[in-house]
Amino acid sequence: MVTVRRTLWHEPRPAGAPPVGRLDWLLVSVYAAAALGEGIVRPGLAWRSLVTLLALALIPALLWRRDRPLVAALAGWGVAGGLSVLQLTADTGDLGLDSTMMAVLILLYSLVRWGSGREVGMGAAFVTIVVALGMYATSAGRSDVFGGSVLLLLVGALAATFRYRADLWHRQQREIRNQERVALARELHDTVAHHVSAIAVQAQAGGVVAGIQPEKAVEVLATIESEASRTLAEMRSMVQVLREEEAVAYTPQRGVEDLPGLARADARPTVEVSLDGSLTLLAPPVETALYRLAQESLTNAVRHARSATRIVIDVRREDDSVRLRVSDDGQARPGSPPEPGFGLLGMTERAQLLGGSLSAGPGPGGGWVVEAVLPVEALA
Repeated sequence: MVTVRRTLWHEPRPAGAPPVGRLDWLLVSVYAAAALGEGIVRPGLAWRSLVTLLALALIPALLWRRDRPLVAALAGWGVAGGLSVLQLTADTGDLGLDSTMMAVLILLYSLVRWGSGREVGMGAAFVTIVVALGMYATSAGRSDVFGGSVLLLLVGALAATFRYRADLWHRQQREIRNQERVALARELHDTVAHHVSAIAVQAQAGGVVAGIQPEKAVEVLATIESEASRTLAEMRSMVQVLREEEAVAYTPQRGVEDLPGLARADARPTVEVSLDGSLTLLAPPVETALYRLAQESLTNAVRHARSATRIVIDVRREDDSVRLRVSDDGQARPGSPPEPGFGLLGMTERAQLLGGSLSAGPGPGGGWVVEAVLPVEALA
């Protein structure tokens, strides 16, 4: 399974999220009311009109903080730096507003939370310069310098923590989607291989009866057309799921109750299905695995069993496990047993993932036997 991993410092804004949401407008409204109220009623504030106007000018930066975090941070902290320069050059009194400090801290958080690595580095350097300039302009003491530095570090650490948690959540979602895609790809292989094998058998039968019973050949062609249509429909539905990023409606997985549908008496080789014991309380993954293992074993028998006339699918409950046995009466190939192909390896992996086992080899009386033993309750 291939997993695409994204580094912590390159997380984009979530796809489909609105540029400006209700919470953004609520934040801006609260900030604007606080800045306007503080600019009007705060006593001893120099350059009151200019300072209030600059504080309100940060509203666009708050709205941009997720889409353009570096631009928003430079704009907000640039206003704070401009006030510090004005305070130094004009030798004025207090020019700061508590609401402005709240805004620049939010912009610092947004920079670390949503900015790329380069943006965080550039923004952090600019913020450091502005903070140093502001402390110099206000003649801050050691305790003020220490307290302000700790506050900024806490804001950055909080943003990094939430960023890491969001990145971890997204990676987990991608892992889940990748696992679902692998499972669907396996289902696609099993389904298409089964139907194509049936089409091949019917085509061979059609070639035999075409010259003897032309009317029978028409029935064979109709069966081939039906199987091909079903194959295309199932393949298209699964491919659509593999391509979809969002959740889609899944069709119910097939289980033990669908096994009798594999039986057939009007073709060679004939297929018999036998179900024994209580098979109604199996875990859904076990039911799906039983059906797919039986389907794949049947497909392999139809393809590879030489001169087979009969295939038997037997499923029986044995205490806390369920046993699947698929056997045929074909002729074993001379020489050493063949190397297991991808189909057999996939079947073995499917059984082992549920805590079971699978074996395949020549039967004691001839032919080929596939046997799987699965627990009634799948492993968590």
